[in-house]
Amino acid sequence: MARPFGQFMELEISSAILLLIGAIVALAWANSPWGESYAHFWHTPLSIQLGELFTVDLSLAHWVNDGLMAIFFFVVGMEIKRELVEGELSSRSRAMLPILGALGGMIVPAGIYTWFQYGGPAANGWGVPMATDIAFAVAALSVLGPRVPPSLRIFLLALAIADDLGAIAVIAIFYTVEIHLGALGLAAGGLVFCFLMNKAGVRSFLPYIVVGCFVWFETHHSGVHATIAGVLLGFLTPCGVEEEDHESLIDRGRHALERMREVLIGVHDTPDSVDQGGHQRHHAGRELMVLARESLSPLDFLVNILERPVAFVIMPIFALANAGVVLDTSTLGEPMALSVARAVALGLVLGKPIGVTLFAWLAVRTGLAELPRGVNWGMIAATGVLAGIGFTVALFVTALAFDDPVHAAGSKIGILIGSVVATAAGLIVLARSLPKNTVVSK
Repeated sequence: MARPFGQFMELEISSAILLLIGAIVALAWANSPWGESYAHFWHTPLSIQLGELFTVDLSLAHWVNDGLMAIFFFVVGMEIKRELVEGELSSRSRAMLPILGALGGMIVPAGIYTWFQYGGPAANGWGVPMATDIAFAVAALSVLGPRVPPSLRIFLLALAIADDLGAIAVIAIFYTVEIHLGALGLAAGGLVFCFLMNKAGVRSFLPYIVVGCFVWFETHHSGVHATIAGVLLGFLTPCGVEEEDHESLIDRGRHALERMREVLIGVHDTPDSVDQGGHQRHHAGRELMVLARESLSPLDFLVNILERPVAFVIMPIFALANAGVVLDTSTLGEPMALSVARAVALGLVLGKPIGVTLFAWLAVRTGLAELPRGVNWGMIAATGVLAGIGFTVALFVTALAFDDPVHAAGSKIGILIGSVVATAAGLIVLARSLPKNTVVSK
């Protein structure tokens, strides 16, 4: 079990570093003498048109938030499905503790924010402090290295995945302003068509890419945020490999390798007369590539293909496009900006640990769940504090929740301050809760 989690942790640490660099560059650019160019650049219009039927006219910032982030949420959807089918969320006994912890980590921060903003012009931002940034949270947890029990790492991952699922539901239900039923029906039809292709055994990715783009386009025009299309397409991706195909794959692989061996030996012996142009080698190599793909489920294959572009390209670009807050006296001195920043920061720093710990305690107390082996309540509380690191999805919800730039700026300031405080406090609490010397078996 240790190897995939180790690889995942390594990926998330690297992603968190790039994400942080993107945020720092955005802040520096927005507050530099060339700060106006930051806003002008991300508001540059970019249109894509296919005849008279399909036209998408968005700014660069909207292409990032609606387009690139749909790919991000597509990967999130696949990760959630894998956990629900065969991972930590696949059984009730293992799933209840992180699910209920995530539920508390959403309800309490939203309640704290609403307490400060109830009835005010910025009340719609209650969803901002609900989100946990898995990349930063996991990276922060890894700072303490082998002292952290594997069961606590798994709890944090499952908690963040359940948190992502809740955030997706909040975006779909509460941050959709107007719905156009015709476009929504066409998007639903595209999803049904994807499902039927799955059942028919279609494994070529090109038809799914075409239908997926259609679903994204119609979802965008329906009024539902376009990233929901990515999530739903991720849920529809098959995550199993037919058992009866294993022996067939092995036999085909053995035959392809033998053919490759014969061709290579023949080329070495008589290069002028055997396989001129490399056609036989190409065919054998192509067969091996197809076999490698078919040995994985479509979900696993796509996650392995997309996880690095998402982590190392899409998320840093998203941070660069959304973290540029102008920190001048007009922003910091605005009462509403400070009020929103306070509500968001308190929701992250106080609401997350209170909600996660309280609901996890209730789950154990009522017998719905039990503490993982080697984990105590101090560790659970510290993990709840680290769950207050909100960045990617929190900034994403900020863009959906606020039209007023003052409110949006205050929300971003609150996210940055709250995340920094949650990181420092979480590491301090966790360091005191962990045993001094923990040997982690590999």
